[in-house]
Amino acid sequence: MTGREKPWHGVLVATALPLRGPESGALTADFDAYAEHVAWLAANGCDGVTPNGSLGEYQTLSVEERTRVVRTAVDAAPQGFTVMPGVAAYGAAEARRWAENAAELGCPAVMLLPPNSYRADERAVLAHYREVAKAGLPVVAYNNPFDTKVDLVPELLAELYAEGLITAVKEFSGDVRRPYRIAELAPGLDVLCGADDVLLELAVAGAPGWVAGYPNAFPKATTELWAAAAAGDLAKAVPLYRLLHPLLRWDSRTEFVQAIKLSMDIAGRYGGPCRQPRVPLTPEQEKAVRQATERALEEGLS
Repeated sequence: MTGREKPWHGVLVATALPLRGPESGALTADFDAYAEHVAWLAANGCDGVTPNGSLGEYQTLSVEERTRVVRTAVDAAPQGFTVMPGVAAYGAAEARRWAENAAELGCPAVMLLPPNSYRADERAVLAHYREVAKAGLPVVAYNNPFDTKVDLVPELLAELYAEGLITAVKEFSGDVRRPYRIAELAPGLDVLCGADDVLLELAVAGAPGWVAGYPNAFPKATTELWAAAAAGDLAKAVPLYRLLHPLLRWDSRTEFVQAIKLSMDIAGRYGGPCRQPRVPLTPEQEKAVRQATERALEEGLS
């Protein structure tokens, strides 16, 4: 699947899933378009994809759809391109089954939220990751305290890492101080950038990878930005970051899926509608996304 020793390094795109049909009716997944999208991201500089994340609307997918998403990504991925599926589920047993499915399909790692059906305590979080680790694949934890109401604080991450349950964490808290504290408590645990609008700050802090949203619409510009930031080339990175930030900050908003899909549509990639319970952007939100996307296109970004 990938030649990198740590396949979660680099720019891994949390892929949007193209859905077709009337917004008021049943939407069907377009797997042919999804396969083309995965290949397109690879051809435009990305290092991998993370299907079945929140951006892929995994919560609304059937078992058959969710399985087919991963298989489609694996089949479309060129040599050396990572497919690291999200395996979040309401229970650890189901999450383990998704991790086992990923292993059967040849994926080199998986990404896992803590329990997300209730506010789990530390013991429940540890038990959750212990169960999924039994699938045998490296696990990248996903810290999203806003959606899960469970914060994988540095001390808890250090416990998970010391027990050998995780190899990295996708950090979405937005707290740019965390990578330094995590490095002190758990040397060797890779802290990946998990929110588009703090990518510069986390790259400077030493993040070896970015699980990203906006490369769905602008893969060349965003991978160029990441490379410059990771290399410490602030003269190149900062102006590009400022130009893209009106878009990147949507990744941390409730409407991030709708916003990224709209940017894709404007940029000439099919984004399309979202399944309920997500609803279309308001006119004001659509205007803001459209203006920021068109400005980036006018600047020659792609």
